[in-house]
Amino acid sequence: MINLPQAPPPACCQPPDGPPPTLLLASDPESVGRARTYVREVLAHGEPPVAADCVDTVVLIVSELVTNAYRYGTEPGDSVLVVVSATPDCVRVEVHDPRRRRPRPREATGESIRGRGLHIVGALAERWGVDDRPFGKKVWAEVTR
Repeated sequence: MINLPQAPPPACCQPPDGPPPTLLLASDPESVGRARTYVREVLAHGEPPVAADCVDTVVLIVSELVTNAYRYGTEPGDSVLVVVSATPDCVRVEVHDPRRRRPRPREATGESIRGRGLHIVGALAERWGVDDRPFGKKVWAEVTR
């Protein structure tokens, strides 16, 4: 029997550094804090590093999008998926939920404590939008680095 040297596994099989680019969360209020922590963790592992003010902006956006997803895009027992990706020019965050109903900015009144989330996203993001998925939708936002 001839023993042949074994080749190392290809680079694509190596585990990635840092957390995976997606996080599946329960549809509940505690998931907002988990999403914020996750976004900070993902962006801390980026190359080149993401500036602190950009990280803070993306964290605020993901807070608003996850809050909207659990309040309006899910029912008890559903999940919310958070996806974060960064390029040298931009950070993109997506929040997926199982409902097809599209979010829309509401008129915020002085008496209401709700209804400002999408206005905040619109003010902070370079652009944002909603895309349909086979079983729901994803709401996304992009922030320039």
